[in-house]
Amino acid sequence: MGRTLYDADHEAYRGTVREFLEREVAPHKDAWDDAHLIPRDVYRKAAEAGVYALNVPEQYGGAGELDYRFRLVVCEEVARINALSFGLTLGLQDDLVLHYLTDLTDEEQRKRWLPGCATGDILGALAMTEPGAGSDLRGIRTSARRDGDTWVVNGQKTFISSGITADVVVLATRTDPDAGSRGYTLFVVEAGTPGFHRGRQLDKIGLPGQDTAELFFEDARVPAENMLGEEGMGLRYLMSHLPRERLGVAAMAIGSARAIYEITLDYCKQRTAFGHPISDFQNTRFELATMATELDVAEAYMDASVLAYNDGRLSPTDAAKAKWYVTELQKRVIDRCLQLHGGYGYMREYAVGKAYVDSRIQTIYGGTTEIMKELIGRELADS
Repeated sequence: MGRTLYDADHEAYRGTVREFLEREVAPHKDAWDDAHLIPRDVYRKAAEAGVYALNVPEQYGGAGELDYRFRLVVCEEVARINALSFGLTLGLQDDLVLHYLTDLTDEEQRKRWLPGCATGDILGALAMTEPGAGSDLRGIRTSARRDGDTWVVNGQKTFISSGITADVVVLATRTDPDAGSRGYTLFVVEAGTPGFHRGRQLDKIGLPGQDTAELFFEDARVPAENMLGEEGMGLRYLMSHLPRERLGVAAMAIGSARAIYEITLDYCKQRTAFGHPISDFQNTRFELATMATELDVAEAYMDASVLAYNDGRLSPTDAAKAKWYVTELQKRVIDRCLQLHGGYGYMREYAVGKAYVDSRIQTIYGGTTEIMKELIGRELADS
């Protein structure tokens, strides 16, 4: 069955994205991973080409495009060239940071930050995770207390994607330990804020080009006008924005799984053993048939999820279903594909080998598989 998700505008956009990636990303992505750093200039070029930040309103320099199908096209094309470190940064901006900065900012804040986001001059990070608080957001200990026209922030965040390069950090804090779920508040912390320090760049097993860091706040003084939304509403804001984040993780997962499968299918037709292409062997055909079927089924759910998101109908539970299932499928498919490549699959020069380590984090960040199942199961039990 052919996909009916896209129309001519999306396919024309695909051509633009593909041309940009082939010119500006594909020749350099492996060197970026080796250097553990992606140059800032490529994000400016990406923004200029319209490869991300499409949802920034036109009056702030963006396209004002809210159709998530364009974002899905980017995920597919990034996966096609296996540039997952670069793709993660784009996803961090489009599916997390910009989602907060377009939804929760006031007019003065929008004028201050959104034009720079639209040109790629401002990159952001989202700082929720702490050494003692990951999926359990209520465990956040980073504190903020009001002191005149500033908030004094103390605490530590870890595993923060783009923590080294970010110009602005959307920070989750606890502002009232006695207020329960209404004791959390979000702030935007800008680079150069007194008391805000970046720790070391963390050494990950995958996605090496995408910087991940620890962040420290030692009596950091954040201006009161940098509060996002209302005081005490931080936990509600975080929960309400999780469906977009989880949809974004699933979008990268389905794109990567499909791309590696297509590479493996071609490899099996060309690679010979015992005088025959390995696609002639029944076990290989069964593995390929299984993956093709699973990908088609998952793709149908993803397409429905994207359309539901566009219509404002994607529930947190449905997004959780997409997130855990598609990322687990990605992990399973890429593992099978590596097996079919044999020893060559274990080499970093082969796309499947790099994708194997780069994709392992997918079932962890954005909410682990176990947390996703707990959320789904809790709703089922309570209904």
